[in-house]
Amino acid sequence: MRVVTETWWSEALGRQKSVSVVLPPGYTATGRPFPVLYLLHSYGGNRTTWLTCPSLADCAAAHRMILVLPESGRYWLINDAGGRRYEDYFVHEVVGQVEKRYNTVASRAGRAVAGFSMGGATALFHTLRHPDLFAVAGSHGGAFEAPLREGDPYASHRADQRMMMPTVKDHERVWGPAGSAVRRAYDPYRLLAGLDAEASPRFCLDVGEDDYARMIAMNRNMRGALAAGGISHAYRERPGGHDWAFVDAGLPRLFGFVRENLGTV
Repeated sequence: MRVVTETWWSEALGRQKSVSVVLPPGYTATGRPFPVLYLLHSYGGNRTTWLTCPSLADCAAAHRMILVLPESGRYWLINDAGGRRYEDYFVHEVVGQVEKRYNTVASRAGRAVAGFSMGGATALFHTLRHPDLFAVAGSHGGAFEAPLREGDPYASHRADQRMMMPTVKDHERVWGPAGSAVRRAYDPYRLLAGLDAEASPRFCLDVGEDDYARMIAMNRNMRGALAAGGISHAYRERPGGHDWAFVDAGLPRLFGFVRENLGTV
């Protein structure tokens, strides 16, 4: 695979931003267009984090997809309580720039978005808020109930230096206090209630059997909500914890699901 860095001035964020674009073997600027999978990182990640997955190159090659890796660091890709317009940046600028610069299937049928933890939840949020933009959403260990979080449900795990969960202060600088307008705007259960099941995107979710109890519970809650709404989805609990080794082990299944549900292009 070939990794390209694309940079432009973001009107939504008011500064220069870069994304990594992974081009599969055989990519050409003309001819048969390529579907695109946008991959969103976990809390504290960046546009190179996904590149540490050993399986990524083989999966991109096997499924003939362009991969796009945006970054938001310790912020979510949402229009947040601090006035940062990361959702506008992602759904308008990133998607628009990729389709302007590359030979892509520039329609819903050719776009998918997936992520890990913070990124997995955001992939679902954006797909629910923009069902006309993405045909498929995938999540590994998605933190779907972040808009509903109060206090620090991970307090007992703070001694673990590997933990990727934000503190109360860091969480609320993005989401605002409980009951905020931002929290309501991204409440996944409220968004699901307004989704047309017949025209719904497809969802692929999984979570590690050794993940945090809260993470497992919220993934089960999301599975239940999707099922209750009659929304097409795949759900799995498999060995692993809340880490990138778990993500990498699930990439072949995720890529296969995405490619199958984007149809033949």
